[in-house]
Parts: sequence; C-alpha cells; structure tokens
Amino acid sequence: MIRLLAANETMQWIVYAVGALTIVYVVMRPSFRKKDPLNQSTPKLGMAQQRSVEREMSNLLVELSDMARQITGQLDTRAAKLEALMQEADKKIAELKRLETVHHDPEIKPLESKPAPLPTDARYSAIYSLADAGHSVQEIAQQLDRPRGEVELILALRVPSESRS
Repeated sequence: MIRLLAANETMQWIVYAVGALTIVYVVMRPSFRKKDPLNQSTPKLGMAQQRSVEREMSNLLVELSDMARQITGQLDTRAAKLEALMQEADKKIAELKRLETVHHDPEIKPLESKPAPLPTDARYSAIYSLADAGHSVQEIAQQLDRPRGEVELILALRVPSESRS
C-alpha cells in the first residue's frame, strides 16, 4: 500500500514537472530561435496574446492536475480491491488448512482404486514400445504420425503393470 502511495505521489510530481516544463518551453521558445537580422517581419506577441497563452497554460495545468487526481483515485480503488482479494485469499487458505487438520485422520485410509485397463490397440502397443525404447514424445508422434497430445495422453494413462512388460 505504501508503494502505491509513493507511486501516486511520484506520478503526481511527474505530471507537475511536465506541466512546468511545458510552460517554460512555451515561454522560452521564441528565444531559442535563431535571430535573423534580415528577417524582422515577425511581430511580437501583444499583451492580449500573452494573456491568452497564459490562460491556456493554466487550463492545461488544471487538466493535468485533474487527470493526476483521477489516476490516483483509480490506483487507490485498485489497491483497495487487491487488498480485499488478498484478505479473502488468506481466509480461504486458513480455512483449507483448518479443514485439512480436522479431516486428517490416520485411521481413515483413502480408497485405492485400480485404473481400468486400457484397451489393447496396435496404436498403444506401438507407442509403448517406442517409449520403452527411449524415444521422446515428439519423436513418437512424428514416427507414428499422431498428434503429440494424444501420445502424451496415452503414455500418461498407461497402467503401471503394462510398462516395460
């Protein structure tokens, strides 16, 4: 949360710095241009024009400030949502740990189910024999012209007694 506040303050200062640099640039821009003594036809800004530029700059600063406030509000909202989600996750983890300790009775053993034997198929036996020979899943899939996922699934579902028999 502290990091988010620091990030918000940093973002706000960056916005202010960009606004200040923009003002300095607009004010100093005429002096950056090379002065050509032969070309004096450029009229200087009148007081009314300078005031209009100042008003535009102050409006830009107000808009930048509003934008910074809006971004800060959005970040605060997201931080609050994240904090609530983290608290909820912590509660669920604690509940799962509590249930694990309550239901962890050594006298009760889980049922051991025997996997249903896979049907013996020429595809399966070819995959098994290539796997037993040390070929990778990718090599088996290429040799048998089968999708890699299918080969992985068949090998994953292989009954342990069938391996290396």
